[in-house]
Amino acid sequence: MGLLDDLEQEAQRRKAGVDDQDRAKQEREAAYRTQLEPGMAALHEYLSKLTQNLAFIKPKKPFRYALPGYGDLVLQVEHEYDLKIQSQPASKEIKLSFPCPIQTEECPNVEVIGSTKIKTVAGAFQRFHIGGITVTKKDGNGEALAANVRARGRVVLSAVFSADADSGVVRLQFANFDQLGGQQTKTITPDQFNEALYDEIGRYIAREPNNLFREALSDDYRKQLRTKVQQEEMKRRWEAQMAQRQRDELAEMERQQGLAGKLTKVVDQVKVGSLFDKLRGLVKKDK
Repeated sequence: MGLLDDLEQEAQRRKAGVDDQDRAKQEREAAYRTQLEPGMAALHEYLSKLTQNLAFIKPKKPFRYALPGYGDLVLQVEHEYDLKIQSQPASKEIKLSFPCPIQTEECPNVEVIGSTKIKTVAGAFQRFHIGGITVTKKDGNGEALAANVRARGRVVLSAVFSADADSGVVRLQFANFDQLGGQQTKTITPDQFNEALYDEIGRYIAREPNNLFREALSDDYRKQLRTKVQQEEMKRRWEAQMAQRQRDELAEMERQQGLAGKLTKVVDQVKVGSLFDKLRGLVKKDK
């Protein structure tokens, strides 16, 4: 094959790769126009109705966050929702946020002793914009030696939903929903972006039982897991059988060694007895 043939084949491979990329890009853009863009509008409408109903009903559902060095923060949703949507020619973004006041009277009232411990708790409170630290004792240099701590303030929960034609997917981001300072993310394909997903999102926001971050297992993967479990069980049984067989063989060897030792002792005794008999015979002859 000549140089020109090599170059032509390489050019064809690269052209095929470019064609595949262009085709994939066109598919993502089509999915955005036909599924994601109208789906984002539908999600915004769903969230608008959800927050309106929650703000009217005002369900009381306190929840807790563990804060190291202090204890549990007890919060309550205030049901004052800020919902916005931003639209660009090839992208949409929905933002939802709402404050959750700290229920100070239900939070621990803790006395913290020692400058190091006080700094640790104060650092955590400052990081999450929480108040409630009162210094009760200082040293000669003004450094805190003791403090009374009882959390107060509020924590803002936020959710961002974004979709664009370049990626062809929807990205979900939730901040402070499951833990203080924590963020949960999930990527949604066009086929998954439907009313069932809206309902899971709504349940997650309303702190109702949901499966939003529970991944569904395919039938093939479930079958693989079952097969692996069965193989592991067979392996454990085989290992147990082999271990028992080794113990039995060892016990048999010890038993046989014990018998051999006894037999050797008997033979030795017989040999010694025969020797004595011969000696007695010789003594008799001499007499």
